[in-house]
Amino acid sequence: MGKVVTLGEIMLRLSTQSGNRLVQSDSLQAHYGGGEANVAISLANYGHEVVFASKVPNTALGEAVRKHLWRYHVDTHYLLTGGKRLGTYYLETGIGERAASVIYDRAGSSFAEMKVLEWDLATLFDDVDIFHISGITPALSKPWQTMTLELMKQAKKAGCKVSFDCNYRSKLWSLKEAGQLFTQILPYVDYCSAGKLDAVNLLGISVDSDEELAFYYEKMQEHFPNIQLFYSTKRTVRSASANQLIGTLWYNHQYYESAIHEINPIVDRVGAGDAFAGGILHGVLEQMTPRATVDFATAAAALKHTVYGDCNQFSKEEVADFLICGSGKIIR
Repeated sequence: MGKVVTLGEIMLRLSTQSGNRLVQSDSLQAHYGGGEANVAISLANYGHEVVFASKVPNTALGEAVRKHLWRYHVDTHYLLTGGKRLGTYYLETGIGERAASVIYDRAGSSFAEMKVLEWDLATLFDDVDIFHISGITPALSKPWQTMTLELMKQAKKAGCKVSFDCNYRSKLWSLKEAGQLFTQILPYVDYCSAGKLDAVNLLGISVDSDEELAFYYEKMQEHFPNIQLFYSTKRTVRSASANQLIGTLWYNHQYYESAIHEINPIVDRVGAGDAFAGGILHGVLEQMTPRATVDFATAAAALKHTVYGDCNQFSKEEVADFLICGSGKIIR
């Protein structure tokens, strides 16, 4: 088992019931989640020692976040309290041909308003194997762009590997701004979640419609030879309720692809990418083969589609059983 630190904003998510528009809803489902917190929960479910670092208000909502993380055995020693509010987002759940949509209400949140790194960095990365952060964090503010880079430098100085999920959000910043920062960040990254669109739109790699994903992985590694592993999913959206999912992995100049998962119906797609990232990092920590790693991660992502909320709720044994038994079979 390994030790992992993840750092980012965790928010309150308020979701409509399937079939309801946000404007007509008189009740909403409440969940807590965020990219880095979701990855932390996945890895804790798999038996790793995981610390989640963030900042929440000293209110009942902040305490609810802490209890949410405790429920999945995530260490909250570095969960700071202070500031005025917990970031919130509203999810209008998609169904059939109508896609899901998100409205953010996170401006002025305790985490987004941070101007300096308030953690003791000397102890935060002590004996840590992997530090995981995503592109959502530097998208929150100019200070967070500087602080994200500083965190990566400190993690590398402490001797731990850095994991970065590009996780571009167009509602938070522009492609140009993200691309400029990612060019500064990626030289410090060891494991990177990035696909074709990231390569083309954020990293300026010329598009070639005849080339497969392996071509873009290879080009990204040429630009950033320090990155040991690239990974992403290929998703075919048949409708908001039915998707096809394939996991991909690039390691040691070799391309790996999982089996195809046909997911129908989808209960909740949010957090599936985080479940995939958690599965990849689990494979790295456990020194699984590249093939076994991408198969495990994709199975975890597929399972995440079957439960409500942002986070993956399955143990490594349950993911392994799902891989063996296949879709829909009763496990006796």
